[in-house]
Amino acid sequence: MAAAVLLTASACAGSASGSDSGEGGVEGDLSGTVRVDGSSTVAPLTTAAAQLFQGENPGVKVTVGTSGTGGGFEKFCAGETDINDASRPIEDDEKAACQKNDISYAQLQIANDGLSVVVNKDNDWAQCLTVAQLKKIWEPGSKVDNWNQVDSRFPDQELELFGPGTDSGTFDYFTETINGEEGASRTDYSPSEDDNVTVQGVSGSKGGMGYFGLSYYEENKDKLKVVKINGGDGCVEPTTKTVQNGSYKPLSRPLFIYPKGSSLDKAQVEAFVDFYVENNADIAEKAQFVPLNSQQESALNEDWNKLKEQHQS
Repeated sequence: MAAAVLLTASACAGSASGSDSGEGGVEGDLSGTVRVDGSSTVAPLTTAAAQLFQGENPGVKVTVGTSGTGGGFEKFCAGETDINDASRPIEDDEKAACQKNDISYAQLQIANDGLSVVVNKDNDWAQCLTVAQLKKIWEPGSKVDNWNQVDSRFPDQELELFGPGTDSGTFDYFTETINGEEGASRTDYSPSEDDNVTVQGVSGSKGGMGYFGLSYYEENKDKLKVVKINGGDGCVEPTTKTVQNGSYKPLSRPLFIYPKGSSLDKAQVEAFVDFYVENNADIAEKAQFVPLNSQQESALNEDWNKLKEQHQS
């Protein structure tokens, strides 16, 4: 994703030394380290938050790892990190691991994720595709190379595929959702970690298709067409509204952070999560994700305040 460069910047900042304990509670006077790990999809969000927060609090170093949601929870429930980034809710075995080690936490939905499938502006046939059709195109070993193989009503037009590389959280999300297994994909397409390469490829090929985050489509809608997706309840176009309300299925989902209760003893951790929560909309925009709706934002504030109250008591 475009925000990957932010992750590199944060990782460099996080390598600097700093006390975990933190000193002072006044903005700009904080010091110490905030350790975050987990989902590579959520990492650009947390990295954007870290950059903005560190700009106001240069004494704090926020490190952002990308062990994956599950790998991150292993570290989190072992007490190794302050916050876990997660692209799914915590699972029962992870809850048990945290409970065993007396790790309390809050599940905070911080943004929404939505992927868009895009085609060339001259494509007047693929108005809507089913999940089964997307799988037929993108599954491992697929030999589909013409649009009339996707649907006999489609024209005899060569299909050219573009998309993110295997290091991308978008790739992981799409392959898991469409093909049923993270990382499972045909390999004979044009991959790139730069979404602009996909824009150029699809816009330059009448039979082109690609996928990336919804916000990137919105930035390039003058060059591309977006495809409606039928996830079982009819064709739905990806928009901020349909991603926020979950009707754009299955290519939309909530994104979470899990702050640890005991880490709130460190002033810099509480201040960072406060900043993250208060500035969630700006952070989502900066990292090219879909912001929360008003109900989701209310729930975010309620859940965060509840953890702080529980910890104080």
